[in-house]
Amino acid sequence: MPVSSSPTPSSPSSRPPRPSRSSRKSPSRVSLAVGAGAVAAALLLGYASYTATKPDSSGSSSAAEVSADPETDPYAELAKLARRDASDPLAMGRVDAPVVMIEYADFKCGYCGKFARDTEPALVKKYVDEGTLRIEWRNFPIFGAESEAAARAAWAAGRQGRFWQFHAAAYAQGAKEEGFGEDRLKALAEQAGVPDLERFTRDADGEAARAAVKRDQEEAYGLGATSTPSFLVNGRPIAGAQPTRTFTEAIEAAKAQAASEAREEAGPEAEKKPGTEKKTGPGTDKKPEGEKKTGPEADKKPESDKNTGPETAQ
Repeated sequence: MPVSSSPTPSSPSSRPPRPSRSSRKSPSRVSLAVGAGAVAAALLLGYASYTATKPDSSGSSSAAEVSADPETDPYAELAKLARRDASDPLAMGRVDAPVVMIEYADFKCGYCGKFARDTEPALVKKYVDEGTLRIEWRNFPIFGAESEAAARAAWAAGRQGRFWQFHAAAYAQGAKEEGFGEDRLKALAEQAGVPDLERFTRDADGEAARAAVKRDQEEAYGLGATSTPSFLVNGRPIAGAQPTRTFTEAIEAAKAQAASEAREEAGPEAEKKPGTEKKTGPGTDKKPEGEKKTGPEADKKPESDKNTGPETAQ
């Protein structure tokens, strides 16, 4: 299967030079691909990445579409990668949101920047703010040392609650062209409002940052992702900075499926509300207290009623 070493003009995702066999992240493939479902999941995301970046691709085949065996549903396997950690500074949205979109991206990736500027804000406004969507970021540096440094810097900014501000600064129009050297990263942190720049520098160069980035990176490689940006929407793969409609359709479908699964899990009794059933047959003439009566009984007033009109003379 041929793979381009760089994106074509029509390709909505970026691909680094193909790594040698010795440098690939085989340990993560073993740890993630447990069972037939996870193996199929890895193949799906790899296929979605390939179809979005092959030389003759128009970008239209961006989402993997298969008929999955319910017992080995690859989308369900991928959906389990959502961490739903309330303390995760690299995530936004409700922890219990019905839809989770995981994004694997690189700060040196031009298409990642395009998604961050052109598509993500609309998704945040439409779905994150009203509680439907949670976005979880995964650092997936694939373009060398500066990519790695930017990923660690973003993680360090997150330690002080400024990840998304750093994310916006690093993906601003023209930011990538200025590079991600040490001084530049510190300037971006300052622009993002990181309060303690000395701590930021220490954190970005620390072992914890390296371990966190490696964890995300190996997760992506283990899934078969080969280009950025790559996404999972409740486990369904999307490759590349696709049009907003591609993401809204995936989110709406995932939302509907989550609602359907919630109803099935609750069972039919959950749909019945006490006291709302319409009664028929014997006993239906009995009226609840407070209901207005008609006919001969209407003239009979409870003792507590205040009499008005002609009857007050009695």
